[in-house]
Amino acid sequence: MESRLSRLEAVQTVLLEIGQKSSSCTDISEFLQAVHAALGRIMYAANFFVALSNEDGPPNLVRFVYFVDEVDDPPSREELFELVPGESPTEAVIRARESIVMTAAEHISKREDNAGFGIGTIAEHWMGSPLLDQNHQVLGAVVIQSYDKEHTFSEEDQALFKLISHHVSSALQGLQSVDRLERAVQERTIQMQHEVAERRRAENIQRALYELANLSATATGGSRLNMRLHQIISELVPAKNFLMALYHPDTQEVSIPYFVDEKDELAPVKRFDYGVGMSSYILQRKQAMLLDRAGFQALVDSGEMEHPLGNVDISSWMGAPMLLGDHAYGVIIVQSYDQQVQYTQADLEILAFMASHVAVAIARMQADRQIRQAKETLEQQNAALENALTSLKDAQGELVRQEKLASLGRLVAGVAHEINTPLGICVTATSHLVEELKLTREDLANGTLDEDGLNQFFEIIDQSLKIMTTNTQRAAALVRSFKQVAVDQSSDDIRSFNLRKYLDEVLLSLQPKLKGKPIQIEINCDEHINMASFPGAVSQIVTNMVVNSLVHGFEEGQPGKITITGKVEGDNVEFDYSDDGVGMDSATLGQLFDPFFTTKRGSGGSGLGAHILFNLVTGALGGTVKVVSAPGMGLHYKLRFPKVKRK
Repeated sequence: MESRLSRLEAVQTVLLEIGQKSSSCTDISEFLQAVHAALGRIMYAANFFVALSNEDGPPNLVRFVYFVDEVDDPPSREELFELVPGESPTEAVIRARESIVMTAAEHISKREDNAGFGIGTIAEHWMGSPLLDQNHQVLGAVVIQSYDKEHTFSEEDQALFKLISHHVSSALQGLQSVDRLERAVQERTIQMQHEVAERRRAENIQRALYELANLSATATGGSRLNMRLHQIISELVPAKNFLMALYHPDTQEVSIPYFVDEKDELAPVKRFDYGVGMSSYILQRKQAMLLDRAGFQALVDSGEMEHPLGNVDISSWMGAPMLLGDHAYGVIIVQSYDQQVQYTQADLEILAFMASHVAVAIARMQADRQIRQAKETLEQQNAALENALTSLKDAQGELVRQEKLASLGRLVAGVAHEINTPLGICVTATSHLVEELKLTREDLANGTLDEDGLNQFFEIIDQSLKIMTTNTQRAAALVRSFKQVAVDQSSDDIRSFNLRKYLDEVLLSLQPKLKGKPIQIEINCDEHINMASFPGAVSQIVTNMVVNSLVHGFEEGQPGKITITGKVEGDNVEFDYSDDGVGMDSATLGQLFDPFFTTKRGSGGSGLGAHILFNLVTGALGGTVKVVSAPGMGLHYKLRFPKVKRK
């Protein structure tokens, strides 16, 4: 009786320890270790393990979070094991949600029926109890076993084990909640660390750009600038080995003004022909590139990259061109010989971003240098400087009007070609008339000129004059139309004009571009719309619309129709333009007015036509523009601008 009371006191102590440990412990393994130690004081527990079901998956996927065994090796705590129905006593406990006790004989019998039953060593006595939450859902199973015939579990042991498993279940629910909370905190911490790292990275890039801008404004180039640039980029990406190469298009050469490499004290060459080495390879492609050792070696072995310069035994390599628009100033290269330093796509994006801003800085320094040279020239020769400043202003204005004048130039070429035909006919008719006059004079001098010959001469004169009159009138009409459109396109003055008549003149000047194309243009414009505005802007807008339709809207030889409508709404003009060409999707339509955006790069599209159109409508004319399009449904512009433009 005394022994039984002692054991009951020991059980009470164990249950109290489990409760205290569950409230003070946050680690499941530490808690189960304490349970194992306490359990060993009231029964044989040399072999003890706990399997917990996967929280986010089916209950037959378990992790052995605690495993102590005299015979079998413990599995990994993080590894998930699938318990197949009917092939494991642990699975039977979890599936049945009831305690199971099994002897060695029972285990052997089940294995004879199913060779795959049980994956561990057969125990003399095996006892498992389910771990259930307050909703009677399975958390897992707790198992105790003996390989010794002298140590078996009595019915009292089984009842105690079942009781203790209930307390362990309650404690595990709390511990798992804490564990989930800790994991959530850890995940949020990692997320915040990533956000902080990204913010710090953005701040570093912003600071680097500020330093670069300040450097370009205060430095004049040379080793100081290159060294500081190396330091700035090194703060963003690992750049122990750094090279800057500059491209000289006038001599078709590449120079290396700055070179730092842990394996080569000096650059292999200071200047070399364009086309040699990786610097030329990047400049030719005008895009940043990331290579590992295998990719770099493949370029060398294939001969795609000619004549590599310097050490090719690299581990990781990045190169980015210094581009401003289409103008390449050079290339920045960083490389690593260390296997532990491998560049990523994010590193490449940073290098390319910085290289583009270095190009801006170089352009700025070159511009500053030119200005300083101009000022020095001014001190020496005031008159020469005046001319230089005038030329510079003209050049700056020319840049602004570049696309506008390019359009005018194309107009000149087309009109010149059209005028050439009637003038050529006039020249031919004149030459013929001169020859006939010469022959008639000879006949008159020789006395052989009769009435029929004279009448024939008069007939030739009449026909020639008619031909010359018709063709000179045709040429005059072309010149008159071209003169007005050309003057308007090159002038920023407000003048009065009739919209319908002016549209006819603009379209007449565009006839060379429409000639030979199966495109019909229909004008539905009120003949009484008299405007006081910028005709040059109207001319440029219509020209850009028609040219864009010809280049982008219609395929070669494709018939089509362009409709232009103009009407008055109060003090404004509603001006609609539409074609029935191929149209465009929503993504392309969203970028239509972006500068330098074109779907015909290299095929006649500059990317400025629609951008200039938008600026002229909203700026010079003081109006609004909307555009609607869809694939296969053509393009429709809706313009609205005042009849009278106020300065």
